[in-house]
Amino acid sequence: MELKEGLEPMSPTAQYLYSSALSVSILTVLEIEVPIITDIHMHAISLLKDLFLPINPRFSSVMVMDQKGDRQWKRVEVKLEDHINVPIFPAGLSPTSYDAYLDDYLSKVAMDHFPQSKPLWEVHVFKYPTSNAAGNIIFKLHHSLGDGYSLMGALLSCLQSADNPSAPLTLPSRPHTKLESDNTSDRARVFQIFPLIFNSISDFGRSFLKSTLVKDDRTPIRSGEEGVEYRPITISTMTFSLDHIQHIKAKLGLTTNDVITGIIFLGTRLCMQEISNESSKAQSTALVLLNTRMIREYKSVKEMVETDSEAPWGNRFAFLHVPIPKFKDPKSLDPLEFVWEAHKIIKRKRSSLDVYLTSKLLEIMKKLRGPEAVARYIHRTSKNSSMSISNVIGPVEKAIVANYPIKGIYFMTVGVPQNLNITIVSYMRNLRVSAGIEKGFLDPQKFKSWVENAFEMMLQAADELPPQKTLI
Repeated sequence: MELKEGLEPMSPTAQYLYSSALSVSILTVLEIEVPIITDIHMHAISLLKDLFLPINPRFSSVMVMDQKGDRQWKRVEVKLEDHINVPIFPAGLSPTSYDAYLDDYLSKVAMDHFPQSKPLWEVHVFKYPTSNAAGNIIFKLHHSLGDGYSLMGALLSCLQSADNPSAPLTLPSRPHTKLESDNTSDRARVFQIFPLIFNSISDFGRSFLKSTLVKDDRTPIRSGEEGVEYRPITISTMTFSLDHIQHIKAKLGLTTNDVITGIIFLGTRLCMQEISNESSKAQSTALVLLNTRMIREYKSVKEMVETDSEAPWGNRFAFLHVPIPKFKDPKSLDPLEFVWEAHKIIKRKRSSLDVYLTSKLLEIMKKLRGPEAVARYIHRTSKNSSMSISNVIGPVEKAIVANYPIKGIYFMTVGVPQNLNITIVSYMRNLRVSAGIEKGFLDPQKFKSWVENAFEMMLQAADELPPQKTLI
């Protein structure tokens, strides 16, 4: 590769995610509805050259160290054929056989490290039919290139509407929630400051302890062992109707995120209890990732990369420590309690200054001890907790890529020092929930079954709420 002149500073968060302590990537899988033809390689090169590379200079850059030891982005000439992989497997097997091949291949791709000599992304074309799709196109991008918001925006710019390929996809957005009345007296506002200060100090203190000294209990979802991020994983996915989720949401008067988080928490506790009854009372914490951009909708990639954009490209996220609720009384379980508990905790933490104070702590730590020390701190934060939950909004309409209709989409964050990682993406009125689980540690089918059971329990409990007693 011939290096071009000019360096672009690597953001602090990008440096944390690409370090000796931490190397996190994102796998995005596009399930293709029709068989993939043999010349897909040429289609992919054309698509990447015309649509993908122009999105952002980082897709044509490598990470280098300057004379001061700081990491920088360096532009390079990209050889697209070096970034496209088309694995070969035995022909004529059953879809269930190819399910196993895909599972092993995804695990291998997840564990492979990016070479430092070329940009930090690659495409894999799995052209064999599985139980879920006629073929799969896999994008692997290093997290230092951007967060879920940025990379989903990049993906959306490479897709077209299946109904009208000449038109761009509709950019999805989160529904706006009703804002609380601003007719609050000055005296009431003064009294609101005190719980804000108390909650902020309390939440920040707990977060700091969880990132340094206090570890979650060892349970069926957390081994507590070193080097978990380097071990093979299996990815199990499940699909929930967004209409059903919103039905529960409407019954409770909460948010879609509250409902799906409550379902995951309930399913996780049920699975833990089945494996070990004692673990139903264990101290377990989820890191819930939060997009810190003050915006509810996607912007075009062109708008993201503009100076002073309100939805800037990059890594703009934080994490909240959310305790996984425990069973109050397993004999008389109320599934909706998990939704209410998740809502109460997340709302309280979002309204405190915990995220802001943690951000300032990382800034100070970087100035005093350098980015590698911050990366080790983030690694401990993840390792000391039991699981992570992250979500992005996907296309609202059916999409095509290189003229191939997309049946489903899911993604997974890999390289995280946890045995269990949960991701959520929406696509065509469905929510795809994926569980990345260390192979041989937790039965993925058992976990999937309990989360699906939790959904059915939640739906039934919401249906049984009388109209006049609907919670608001």
